[in-house]
Amino acid sequence: MRLILLALSLFAAWPVQAASPELLASLDALFARRADASAAKELEASLKKELQASAEDYELIWRSARLLAWQGDVAQDSRLKKVLGKQAWDMCERGVKLAPERVECQYFAAVGIGTYSQAVGIMKALKEGLEGKFNERLDAAIRINADFDLGAPLVVKARYHYELPWPKRDLSESTKLLEKAAAKFPQNLRTHYYLAETLLAADKAQKAKEAILKVKQGSGAYNPAEAQLIQERAKKVEAEIEEELK
Repeated sequence: MRLILLALSLFAAWPVQAASPELLASLDALFARRADASAAKELEASLKKELQASAEDYELIWRSARLLAWQGDVAQDSRLKKVLGKQAWDMCERGVKLAPERVECQYFAAVGIGTYSQAVGIMKALKEGLEGKFNERLDAAIRINADFDLGAPLVVKARYHYELPWPKRDLSESTKLLEKAAAKFPQNLRTHYYLAETLLAADKAQKAKEAILKVKQGSGAYNPAEAQLIQERAKKVEAEIEEELK
């Protein structure tokens, strides 16, 4: 009887999953092609449809948040960025309740909070008390799996230390975390891009140049949409570094 009750309790604690492996593979393939507007639109429609049928499916929830986080990252309008950040955050709060020991929703909730904070302004976000909520989710992601998505939790933590206003800003800690992530996942171009910006802000333009060259010359095979975005953004930083080195 005890074994039966234990099995039932474990089953009840496990997140509901209705999506088939084939469906999830299809969604992941569309996400890989998200730089193509038609693929992104198809993915958004598919996720919306599947979530309407299976609102408590953790695998669908975190994939939906992943898309929202990406859309928020590339959004140019601050109002849209704010909305998308909040949607990713809210979506993953549902996921955290379903599976608190899974890394995906802990991570994308933090990303959503970060995107929202960027949109409303860091000072306002600090006044709203979002720093604690952000760190709660991100630190949980780091604890669960710091290597998730090529070290993304550490990269976001490093960026947090970079973007904070003085006197909270900590370029040394940001550099340390980015160098750690870059050593383990050198293919992640965002890590090198953020490292270049951090080093430039720390008056280390020559080292910043070395980092930005890794972005410029790096392969995008690991994540074509991400690499294309980061290499385009890196052009501005490269120009700033060259200006500083004159």
